[in-house]
Amino acid sequence: MPHAAISPNNVAVITGGASGIGLAAAIRFGRLGMKVCIADLGTNRLAEAATKLSSVATGGPDSIMVAAVDVSRAEDVAGLESAVQKRFGGTDILMNNAGVQPGSKMFGPSENWQRVLAVNLWGVINGSQVFAPHMIERGRPGLIINTGSKQGITTPPGDPAYNVSKAGVKAFTEALQHELRNAEGSQISAHLLIPGFVFTGLTAKGRTEKPAGAWTPEQTVDFMIEGINAGDFYILCPDNDVPRKLDERRILWAAGDIVENRPALSRWHPDYAEAFAKFVKKK
Repeated sequence: MPHAAISPNNVAVITGGASGIGLAAAIRFGRLGMKVCIADLGTNRLAEAATKLSSVATGGPDSIMVAAVDVSRAEDVAGLESAVQKRFGGTDILMNNAGVQPGSKMFGPSENWQRVLAVNLWGVINGSQVFAPHMIERGRPGLIINTGSKQGITTPPGDPAYNVSKAGVKAFTEALQHELRNAEGSQISAHLLIPGFVFTGLTAKGRTEKPAGAWTPEQTVDFMIEGINAGDFYILCPDNDVPRKLDERRILWAAGDIVENRPALSRWHPDYAEAFAKFVKKK
């Protein structure tokens, strides 16, 4: 059964909405007759996104809003919330989706670490803290969808700043959902979107054609809405290379490092390569 918040004339605010998963979600909500606000950076990107959204939104041009917002700045996010209140009367769906991935090394430039944490983690915290109280006061069913990552759960080597930011998003969203379900009068639920390999500007790395193993942003959004309608908190997306079963085994192995007192990130430790391979094959 469709979630009550995903309904015509309701309001969706999407950060990082000018491209990728965010734009795909905006288009999907717009096609359903919802009022949609895209928040992102870049005048040209926002204009292009607005044109694409206008071509499919069934609510007409008055149902579309774009805003230049740096989600790492709480004052920008507060200004966004106020502007949406003024334009549409409130928010029913908040999708904290803005993210960056410039790459990082453990002892690399601190600027990369600071930017990744500011956008990927603080952007989610700022959005949730600013919007949630007003969404609760609205007295209507609503959704806060935070975009996480499998890298925030299995934390593979190679990009530690990104892993830390997304691990923080997971922990924050779990705490947020607990808070929301225990808040008096709250009809708001939080959900953690955990994409698989999705072909977006963030993952393209110079490629112009989608790799066979990747999902499209549209496939990811379809799966997200199915998960929300089913009441799922953890929306763990597969892709064309990695089925859910493999994700589950990888996640269980990562948790097992603590329980079994194995070396950190033992999945990538040569002494545990054979054991991990056998574990993955278990039914």
